[in-house]
Amino acid sequence: MSSYFKFYSRIDNKHTPHGVDVYPQSAAGTPFTAAYIAAKGDPIANLQEDLAAEQKARATYEKLIDLCKDDPDVLDPLRFLRQREVVHFQRFGEALRGVQDKLAERRFYTVNCNKFMCDDNNNC
Repeated sequence: MSSYFKFYSRIDNKHTPHGVDVYPQSAAGTPFTAAYIAAKGDPIANLQEDLAAEQKARATYEKLIDLCKDDPDVLDPLRFLRQREVVHFQRFGEALRGVQDKLAERRFYTVNCNKFMCDDNNNC
């Protein structure tokens, strides 16, 4: 069997079953699974988890910066990435405050009165 045929048979086995649809997978070929998404169904819990992830990433970049103090070519990108995590943390914090404020609002519901809902004295 020629290498040309092996190459194209491998492509067909990998891509043909999916047609032109998006088929997300890792570089190793492992299909994407929703198990990677940590969603609890509670927006406050989800945002707090996002805040924690940003803090963990920031701490990782700070540790790397401490290890690479004498290499400015490495320090600049690491500082940029650390600052990006700080900004993400701030934005998630703003979103959390917005969600908490929205959930704390009192909700008032009004009903429009129509002739079928009212009694003979127009009392709804």
